[in-house]
Amino acid sequence: MAVQEAEQSVHGGGCTCGDCPHGVHAGHRRAVAEFVARRDELASGEGLPVKVAYSEGASRQWISDELTESARAVAERSRAAGHAWLVRIWRRSLLALWGVAGLLFAVQAATAVGAGWTVNRTAGLAGAVCLAALLTVAAWLHRSHGGLLAPLVGEDNRLSTSRSVAAAWLLLTAYAVLFLAFRLAFAAPGPGRGAASSGLGLGRGAAVLTVVAVVCLVAVVVGRVVTVRIVTQRLQKVQADRPHPADLLCDDSGRGSFPDTQYVLVSTTALTYAAVLLARRPEALPQLPWGLAVLVLVSAAVYLAGKYAEGGRPVVLSVVRAREPGDLDGPIRTGDDIEIRGAGFVPPGAGSPDRLARMTVRIGPVHVHVPLVPVPGGFTNPTDTSITVPVPADVEPGRVDVQVVTASGAESNRVAIDVTD
Repeated sequence: MAVQEAEQSVHGGGCTCGDCPHGVHAGHRRAVAEFVARRDELASGEGLPVKVAYSEGASRQWISDELTESARAVAERSRAAGHAWLVRIWRRSLLALWGVAGLLFAVQAATAVGAGWTVNRTAGLAGAVCLAALLTVAAWLHRSHGGLLAPLVGEDNRLSTSRSVAAAWLLLTAYAVLFLAFRLAFAAPGPGRGAASSGLGLGRGAAVLTVVAVVCLVAVVVGRVVTVRIVTQRLQKVQADRPHPADLLCDDSGRGSFPDTQYVLVSTTALTYAAVLLARRPEALPQLPWGLAVLVLVSAAVYLAGKYAEGGRPVVLSVVRAREPGDLDGPIRTGDDIEIRGAGFVPPGAGSPDRLARMTVRIGPVHVHVPLVPVPGGFTNPTDTSITVPVPADVEPGRVDVQVVTASGAESNRVAIDVTD
């Protein structure tokens, strides 16, 4: 019993072992700190074994292999931390969901003082509870994938802007329909029931229904566009460790994206207006002005066009012999370093060391793994526009093709070079 209590106290909320769900995040942070310290140590020339210190090429290869192994360990910790976050977030999202339902009840109870409790208040509360119950069941079924976040996460494990916007409009519309349904059920026989039925008329809700249809269609089309562009190697995608709220406004590299930001901004504005209309006139679907509806449609078109325009294949522009200061100029020979210049070698989101280590250069029939060259705070090789690799001895003299394979699996164009004896 004492041993069990000791284990529970060790593997509690403050656990830092990194081997249990409680301490997986602490383990990840510790692994990152150890990697950064090791990278900076090797960048300063410390920690090299004597047997490789004599050769610049051997030192560089040993450093790259050492950092690659450490980076893989960090990546494993990061993936474990991401999975633990998804398992934990589904409960927190449910607390937030039922918290909103409780807040609605509190507001209705406060505003009912003096005015009295009405059928609309009962219908509004019943609609919120019914919608929250349905979402709770869906979250429980997808509890290992983030609960309520599961339908909003794309195939790259990032929050999808198009899916999130479509889900927000669907939630508003579903609540409005549930409100009208409960209002019809609780209404006394007479003209009130007829008014509740007429609230679903197409004339009043045409604009909001058009917006819902378009944003849902955009979410489906964007998924298809991204898939096709990845298969045809016109877009490079790498998996994220876990979803982040910033994914809604940023591209895969974490930089702000204008198409995504304007889509979220315009949709949030229109949703706020529609919610106010629903609160003021709950007897019908929100009668969204057509001017605001057209603004949302234009924003959706800009977002869709941005998805068609983003990305691209890696491109090799030239291959030159890398020359150190003091070296003589000459042709490319086996054992020499070559510098590959181009663009798109590091896809968005692939700047982590473990993904940089996955880059490969094909020189003739030989695949050369790109060495990691550390400096304090980062790496000088590889970069998005330049890669330096040695020409291995297995490459036969003559004319050979050079091709880059990025961490996403995309292949660049081929550039021919001449290798001499």
